[in-house]
Amino acid sequence: MEFGCHLPVFGPLATRANLLAFAREMERLGYDSLWASDHVIVPYTIASRYPYSATGQFPLPPDSTFLEPLTALSLVAGVTERARLGTTVLVLPHRHPVLAAKMLATLDHLSRGRVILGAGVGWMREEIEILGAPFDERGAWSDEAIRIMRACWREERTSFQGRFFSFEAIGCFPKPTRGDIPIWMGGHAKPALRRIVALADGWHAAFPTAQEMEAGITLLKQECADQGRPFEDLTITLRAGLSIRESRGGPDRRALQGTVDQIVGDLRQFKALGVRHVLMEARYRDLDDMVQIFRTFARDIRPQVAD
Repeated sequence: MEFGCHLPVFGPLATRANLLAFAREMERLGYDSLWASDHVIVPYTIASRYPYSATGQFPLPPDSTFLEPLTALSLVAGVTERARLGTTVLVLPHRHPVLAAKMLATLDHLSRGRVILGAGVGWMREEIEILGAPFDERGAWSDEAIRIMRACWREERTSFQGRFFSFEAIGCFPKPTRGDIPIWMGGHAKPALRRIVALADGWHAAFPTAQEMEAGITLLKQECADQGRPFEDLTITLRAGLSIRESRGGPDRRALQGTVDQIVGDLRQFKALGVRHVLMEARYRDLDDMVQIFRTFARDIRPQVAD
């Protein structure tokens, strides 16, 4: 099992100094990956329901700093050598797929093959429509976008004819260092699972309990059987909030939130289910606090669950 850290890319901690210091220290501690989230803008009025909160309210105000993820990861790439660089998740309808393919391939080229594209179709209607994509058709739009990005990465002469995009042969260089970039798709609904099996390299689940993860894997295995794809082809990954506490959490606690023993138990359950990579996000109180949380995890928890 591998472990990654969410970078300080939003709020008051999202500064050059903090981003560089955190990335350097996480790589020194042996973390396998560094990740950035994606919001281009935050509207002052949001009717869309945020899916990762009981209230449905987006947690950041519109005037919060929110670094563009591929730009932030480019800075991080320049001061790291080993850690992989991922998006959690890049919202595909935010960018034209040819531009996204170019940006990701450039980052991969400059980082010597370290990029992971965690991708999703998005949830905020207001943001997606401002950026020009059709919200109600964002699933089909994203399917085409993935196919276009793959073609840009793999083909010498790239052309595409589809419902949303059509273009004749173009050159799009550089290509990714290893000829492609792994795509880990988010989502848990039936269309998302279909997309993962048809077009992606892995599933990037968001904030699940072990029971929710097991249920999702069962559905994913069935989708693999329906499409004739070996389940073993897929990398199973997740994102979770990390909170190391002195007192034990109750039965309603979220995964990776509790005592060291509880978190070790959570990770062992995920590992038994076949989860191969866990991305963790800690609180954003201040840089020293964030670093200390991940130091504690690396010292007290990781040795008990890592391969």
